[in-house]
Amino acid sequence: KSDKIFFSNAIINFENNELIGKDTKIEIHQEVFGKKNNKPRLYGVSSSSFNNITTVNKGVFTSCGDTDSCPPWSISAEKIIHDKNKKIISYNNALLRIYDKPIIYFPKFFHPDPSVDRQSGLLKPQINSSNVLGESIYLPYFHVISENKDFTFRPTLFDSNMQMFRNEYRQINLNSSLVADFSLTKGYKSSSSANKNSISHLFAKFKSDLNFKNYNKSDLFLSIQKVSNDTYLKVFDTNLIDTESELKPNDKNNLTSEIKFELDHDDFNFATGLQAFENLQLQNSDRYQYVLPHYDFNKTLNDNFFNGSLELRSSGDNNLRNTNNLETRVINDLEYKSNNLISNLGFLNNYNIYFKNLGTLGKNTNKYKSSPQMELMNIVELNSSLPLKKITNEYSDLLTPKLSLRINPSDMKNHSNSDRKVTTDNIFDINRLGLSDSFESGKSLTLGIEYKREKLKDINKFFEFKLASSFREHEDNFIPTTSSLNKKNSNLFGSITNNLNEYLVLDYDFILDNNYDKFEYNSVNATLNVKNFKTNFNFIEENGFTGDTNFLENTTSYDFNEKNTILFKTRRNRKLNLTEYYDLVYEYQNDCLVASIKYNKTYYNDRELKPTENLFFSITLFPLTTYEHSVDRESFDRLR
Repeated sequence: KSDKIFFSNAIINFENNELIGKDTKIEIHQEVFGKKNNKPRLYGVSSSSFNNITTVNKGVFTSCGDTDSCPPWSISAEKIIHDKNKKIISYNNALLRIYDKPIIYFPKFFHPDPSVDRQSGLLKPQINSSNVLGESIYLPYFHVISENKDFTFRPTLFDSNMQMFRNEYRQINLNSSLVADFSLTKGYKSSSSANKNSISHLFAKFKSDLNFKNYNKSDLFLSIQKVSNDTYLKVFDTNLIDTESELKPNDKNNLTSEIKFELDHDDFNFATGLQAFENLQLQNSDRYQYVLPHYDFNKTLNDNFFNGSLELRSSGDNNLRNTNNLETRVINDLEYKSNNLISNLGFLNNYNIYFKNLGTLGKNTNKYKSSPQMELMNIVELNSSLPLKKITNEYSDLLTPKLSLRINPSDMKNHSNSDRKVTTDNIFDINRLGLSDSFESGKSLTLGIEYKREKLKDINKFFEFKLASSFREHEDNFIPTTSSLNKKNSNLFGSITNNLNEYLVLDYDFILDNNYDKFEYNSVNATLNVKNFKTNFNFIEENGFTGDTNFLENTTSYDFNEKNTILFKTRRNRKLNLTEYYDLVYEYQNDCLVASIKYNKTYYNDRELKPTENLFFSITLFPLTTYEHSVDRESFDRLR
């Protein structure tokens, strides 16, 4: 990782590392910017180096690889000065060229040299375009406060006289860390309001290792997510948080803030905390849900108890939703799980016994009574399977018939309106309905079969087929109807996964109704990859009690060669007979430049977000900057 310097002739003082040279060529090591295909280099008519300050006269810099023609981009400057004391590279009278065409002139600018990991200075600028916000320029500045603290000021200026002042603060201590991202946007005008307002956001995460003795882990965790506008995360998506940032909310419609304390001991695990949820699609105070507090405790009482294990689990929470609906519960679970018993015929058997003690109290809710209630529940599970295996020179085949018998003499809470989906992945789980305050009531028998073929030399190449159904002694009106397990004969659940070759990858989940004449659920995710052509289809359809959803997504790309690619994406809501969006992208990419033309059309409304049709041009000069520009409507219409 050393640089190489060449001169046609030079005078060099090796005692104090001073020099004067002619026809200077500096070849910087290739991995300086993190890309192995780059070849960063600086050429100049002459150069000098005194007191750790190197000056290259009439220099040209680029990070692009060698070509027979001009590089995709370059910066030429009257003087390029590298101050190794301050670790700064500055340019006088610089001109940016793209394919030898002059683009932008800079009288002066500077940046940290590539050896700097953390140094105050300007970061890579970016110019963006948005159909809602207009044109904008992003000029981040990084400031080192101390060895363990730094701050990034990220101002964004819009052509609509709007300014976003975004800030990110980071601090890493010996046993704790803090990251906070907050902003103030002035002059924002919503399409639903005639006035300009100031809006803001705050996202933060704090984690501390409390270092309690005799504990494997003792952590305190705090996170905050707050916005002042309901569509903030959608409107400012490209300006808000870096895609890779751990602070970016996973869901643009829901925010979560919490305090959590975790203990991990050799004998038990314990966690407790407070949570607050905000649904940005709801109005007024009903958008908030508070869990104040919650706790979870797990302990293995005996791992060799009557040829099995005995575990204690305890949890509780105080849940306030819809302004005044309060549910309080304490749940204690005692679980016995036997070891696997293998018969002489090869059957794999085990039995499990579960006890649940439930204490509840409710206010303004139909789920729990307003006076304290205490209930004891129990369920017994008997499992059996017969793994059948065949091995050939190339494949391993495994066929496994399975059954699970469950008996629950107690009642369950009314969860008939709960939305629960059962698949082949969870139908044999004891809590396949995802309920914490109830066991699945009654007597039921679940039957299934699994087949899997694996390549012996590559276990990631396989074909798998699963089929399962459940049978009940009596119908139960308290079991979620969307699961179909409330019926005497449930739906038939199936799945197919094909990953045997690199050309076709298929995941198919289906649910066939209990009359075996109608599909209530279909989910297909298929990827076809043939040479330079790749297409992915994602289709989901829900009917009957399962749900009411029907959409199709497609992403298709074609690589003309290593540098040129075209990509198409769309999503159609077949229930509404509406195409939600089209995306078409052509991209040219080499080792130091990415240029693309993007066409986007959306058809849906969401408050400030209206149906749009846009054409964008963007270019990234690595590692300098990114520029994105939208074609104006008049030019766009002429192109069409």
